[in-house]
Amino acid sequence: MQGQARLAAGRTEQGTAPFGRSHTLDVLRGLAIAGVMAIHVSQSFPSNIRAVDFAFMCGWTGVNVFYFVSAMTMCLMWTQRSEETNPAGKFYIRRALRIAPLFWLAIPAYLVINGTGPSDNAPNGIGALQVILTATFLHGFWPDSVNSVVPGDWSIAAEMTFYLIFPLLITAFGSRRHLYLALAIALHLVNVCLFKPWALALFSVYYGPAHEAFVWTTLHISFLNQLPVFLVGCALFFSLRDGFARSDAAIVAVFIALSFVADRATGSHEFNYLMINLVLGALVAGCIRLAIRSRPLEALGRNSYSMYLSHFAVIHGVRQVWPLADGLVSLLIAYVVTATLSYLVARATWHLIERRAQDLAHRLTSAAPDRSSVRPTLAANAAGLP
Repeated sequence: MQGQARLAAGRTEQGTAPFGRSHTLDVLRGLAIAGVMAIHVSQSFPSNIRAVDFAFMCGWTGVNVFYFVSAMTMCLMWTQRSEETNPAGKFYIRRALRIAPLFWLAIPAYLVINGTGPSDNAPNGIGALQVILTATFLHGFWPDSVNSVVPGDWSIAAEMTFYLIFPLLITAFGSRRHLYLALAIALHLVNVCLFKPWALALFSVYYGPAHEAFVWTTLHISFLNQLPVFLVGCALFFSLRDGFARSDAAIVAVFIALSFVADRATGSHEFNYLMINLVLGALVAGCIRLAIRSRPLEALGRNSYSMYLSHFAVIHGVRQVWPLADGLVSLLIAYVVTATLSYLVARATWHLIERRAQDLAHRLTSAAPDRSSVRPTLAANAAGLP
């Protein structure tokens, strides 16, 4: 409750001016989904021009932009509803109904499309364990359930796990952004120095030496390695709301120095990842400060979750009938076709599924006298991927 009081006080004194409208957050989500589609389209429709393919491959950073925006959005929504009764319970209802319906629909769809046989993400094939873990959003905790049932579901596992702990974090830390940064540093060092070496050795034995690269990849995209990104996002939210201080820069400098030392001592190769994320965080903060607007990107951003889930299937289908040979023209046309079809699918799922789920969430969380002023459409637009 003290955390709630601190948040309410901060909101009264400072407001949420940089986040008063969700347009820039939607722009950032639009950029993120554009990047995510770019990397996957280029994998299926390579231009065979090194510079172009490299540029498209850099789209992987879109997921990390989603993480930053998600953390900021959760902080924004929490502070806007800081006077609700049972805020944590209502938060979980909103998040579950935002993410679960489409994701559960994607599970059988991709089992039909991709089958259950052995693959790069599931060396021993897909069985009941992988499906159950995926359906319960626990797939991020077991290597061969990550990305094996639903393509790209590693990020959804990270998002849902973050949602699980977010009410605890923000209630305990409130608007004290240095605590978020301190925890990010501590967890980063625990992952690099302790967890990752231990888990790499354990799972390399379990799956066999031939699958060591697969194990390393799943540990790299594990929740523990992604959580510092979310925590930095929370710190950015309160820094943008309340104003940056020199101490923020000092803590980030300590973060970089400690990560560099830990990386060199352990050979974890996570220092570069940290630096890329810090740069992305600065770009995200800059866009919010400048209140960047773009209607096309905002439209993509408002539909980014469904586009994220569906674009893998769209690429698979387009690849089956594609008439052009690989090359730059093929890549560019395939990207436009994929983006267009994924957007159309997203609009359909919004009307058929997501809108109904958001209406249900609003009814369930607004039954009490403290009826929230945030309508379902705004809540959905503010939610993004996850």
